[in-house]
Amino acid sequence: MKMQRSDEWLNTSQNEPRGYIQPQKLDELWFHTGTNCNLRCPFCFEGSKPGDNRIEFLTLKEARGFIDEALELGVKKFSFTGGEPFVNPEFIQILDYALEHRPCLVLTNATEPLMNQIGEVLPLRDKPNPLNFRVSLDHPDPVKHDESRGRGNFRKALDTLGRLHRGGFGVSIARQMLTDEDSDTVDQAYAPYFENAGVPANLLIIKFPEFHLPGSLPQVAEITESCMTRFISPEQRATFMCSFSKMIVKKNGQCGVYACTLVDDVENYDLGNTLHDAMKQRVLLGHHRCYSCFAGGASCSEGS
Repeated sequence: MKMQRSDEWLNTSQNEPRGYIQPQKLDELWFHTGTNCNLRCPFCFEGSKPGDNRIEFLTLKEARGFIDEALELGVKKFSFTGGEPFVNPEFIQILDYALEHRPCLVLTNATEPLMNQIGEVLPLRDKPNPLNFRVSLDHPDPVKHDESRGRGNFRKALDTLGRLHRGGFGVSIARQMLTDEDSDTVDQAYAPYFENAGVPANLLIIKFPEFHLPGSLPQVAEITESCMTRFISPEQRATFMCSFSKMIVKKNGQCGVYACTLVDDVENYDLGNTLHDAMKQRVLLGHHRCYSCFAGGASCSEGS
């Protein structure tokens, strides 16, 4: 088990006790399938691109061990992110096993890797548990989306979104938030594209602020223990992902349990190699992305 002991980590730069979350339960277990991706998006907060192995491919054997351990802890849901999960050569097998036990969510760019395996994906609708897909559609404007993701990829993602919906899977989308945007207006601008794809007009849209690239150190306000008690109620603290979820990350040939989906670039958030040990540890809110949760309620989760 990795222990977080240094004063520099336990306290802020002003030597105040750093804010923290004490995990309460394991409702949701996330798996990072690897940072290898078919696209090279300049804004990717995972730094994913073709051939990248900052986070290595997860194998079926490794995933099964954590799935089984999570079941012992009462997990309600499994979620998968990347990179692009469908670039991982064992991902369909991993998903097949996970769906035997719990509902699953997959984050995907819904382009060639998924399109090329759609024949293997469609039979997964017959598994004992439901499968949902969250498709990245960065802007309600194909030109702006394709500026970063490549020409034609808005259309491909939208077509795949519709095909997944018609295939009986749950679907949602993820988009970027713009500075000082009118979120309702931006969300509503997707409506004609949803109609063309044949998906519900009220499709769930998950919005993400700027998280910055892995290893970056943007200046944000530090979160103290006092901040977490003065400004955040116990009920609000329970909604932080580190209160009810963990993520499995593979680096240097070894899997570790990380505090959440957004902090895999800082080793202090590697809580060890078992879920049982990780659940006992406080999660100190020292990453700049923790401030997004604190200030804006950012979350990768869609609930159980």
